[in-house]
Amino acid sequence: MKNEYKSGSLSLLGAIAMGTGVMIGAGIFALTGQVAELAGALFPFAFLAAAIISGFSAYSYIKMSNAYPSAGGIAMYLKKAYGRSTMTGVCALLMAFSMIINESLVGRTFGTYTLQLFNVGENSYWVPILAVGLIAVAFLINISGNKIIGSLSQVTAFLKIGGIIVFAAVTLWAAGFSFKPDFGAGSSEVIPGSGFMAGVAIAILAYKGFTTITNSGGEVKNPEKNVGRAIIASLAICVVVYLLVAFAVASSLPLAQIVEAKNFALAEAAKPALGQYGVWFTVAIAIIATASGIIASVFAVSRMLAMLSEMEIIPHRHFGMPGDIQKHTLVYTVVLAAALAAFFDLTRIASLGAIFYLLVDIAIHWGVFRNQKNDINVNGAIVMTALVLDIIVLGAMTILKGSSDPMLLVIAAIGLLLTFLGERFFLKNHQMARE
Repeated sequence: MKNEYKSGSLSLLGAIAMGTGVMIGAGIFALTGQVAELAGALFPFAFLAAAIISGFSAYSYIKMSNAYPSAGGIAMYLKKAYGRSTMTGVCALLMAFSMIINESLVGRTFGTYTLQLFNVGENSYWVPILAVGLIAVAFLINISGNKIIGSLSQVTAFLKIGGIIVFAAVTLWAAGFSFKPDFGAGSSEVIPGSGFMAGVAIAILAYKGFTTITNSGGEVKNPEKNVGRAIIASLAICVVVYLLVAFAVASSLPLAQIVEAKNFALAEAAKPALGQYGVWFTVAIAIIATASGIIASVFAVSRMLAMLSEMEIIPHRHFGMPGDIQKHTLVYTVVLAAALAAFFDLTRIASLGAIFYLLVDIAIHWGVFRNQKNDINVNGAIVMTALVLDIIVLGAMTILKGSSDPMLLVIAAIGLLLTFLGERFFLKNHQMARE
């Protein structure tokens, strides 16, 4: 496969910026209200619990990236763990789908926050229009090469992290640095604690952006060390930022109001402290964060799909398009993300992305434990702890969504079935053709 992205052109700082760019773009602006709706009054602690679980999960990715740095990242890790098999193809595609779902989530968040500058309702048709427009811009920037992406990521990371910290500090100061949980307004739960754990599952989606770094391993300088360092640094930065913002929002607004404004909770939380100026400031930061997040995510997903095509794990068709495979997978990525952004709402997008991501995370941990433990010298206890924690939060979310939104589980099941059947059919027929 021809690669216009030169190996070693992305610095450690650029990799950190890329990871935090994806995480903060989705985690803060898109998911704070979603987590609050599920987890209830103690939703800031759901972000903390998700950080702990993500820290355990990151261990497997770091060990694999140290041993097998690659532009394909997760696709390569799965192949090392399961070989060229249906399991590898299905899990790699599910991870790609979860990242594309995340792009549509961030795109709609961009549209929702942007409309706070105008007297337009959040359910306006302008939300999907703005989302699709942002995804199109991300495509144009990505075809320009990763040097521009790396530089842009560093600049926007500085702006949005600094802006979010200012937002959190001012909001906490205006609220008297007080956090008084509104226990009377918690979410309804089929099983006690399931709502909080479902909130943790959504919050984990806010940290999954660290996988973006692994998918860019082939472009990172000294990847055997810097990919792992970038993952650790990105998670550390994001947990601090997330907790500051979550406590700021919880201190500024009652839970019922956070849930009511869940798709633009930060803008609503800024009003008591700074009025309309606070809304404008928050929207400006949200636009920067969501835009940079999509640009970085599109970059990573297209690299991953290109690697899968090169490994002959998924089919590839040119459809008359010029250029190499990476440009084609870039087109596929943005077209699918735009379609999801146009037709799915934020709540369902977030939940579907979390389910797919957790399934793949579980598969990676099991593959590392069973097939790679000795080869890459991992601590089995840490890997199994990560796997068990993922199963717990996925189970809680499945129970809760089975009660509140069973259609979501139907959509997820159909997606899993079609992915499995399609991948199995492709590998079987491709093998026969090779023979």
